[in-house]
Amino acid sequence: MRKIDARSLRGLAHPLRMTILEALELDGPATSSTLSQRLGENTGTISWHLRLLAEHGYIEEDTERGTRRERWWRVPQGQTVLNPAEFRDDPETSGALRVYLQHLVQRYYARVQTYVEENWPGEWQHAAALSDWRDLRLSPEQLTAMNDELAAVIERYTSVEPGENAKPVIVQLQSFPRDR
Repeated sequence: MRKIDARSLRGLAHPLRMTILEALELDGPATSSTLSQRLGENTGTISWHLRLLAEHGYIEEDTERGTRRERWWRVPQGQTVLNPAEFRDDPETSGALRVYLQHLVQRYYARVQTYVEENWPGEWQHAAALSDWRDLRLSPEQLTAMNDELAAVIERYTSVEPGENAKPVIVQLQSFPRDR
């Protein structure tokens, strides 16, 4: 597990870098030219952001693919963890944290919006869930425990052998307090 520190948070907190990282996470290894076509950016800009992501350890060169002229990039194995509480009160990183979190929420929304706009067969519509629970009253410790339990359930499914009609699935979980 890799923990995001102040320096690497500043290296990630850019909408295009976050979009590039997500593309590599969801679609697997790619070159700057493939990402350029997919994301509608020029190759030089993509290459520059790829190097920054690599410098901060978010991605690495996939040396088993390509040649010196065609560099492939991938996300290294392991989980990256961010604890926002560590950065909120630090004036040097709170701006980067805000950019990161705002873009993350926009990406989450865009994923759900894409799903809603697509015409999925009935079996997938029945299997998917867009739910919320509004009657919980939890302490920070209880909320942490609930999130840990949900993460453990999801983790169990990451090693399940895909079924016959399997497709990539995204699980998004947002749990947060609100003031009345």
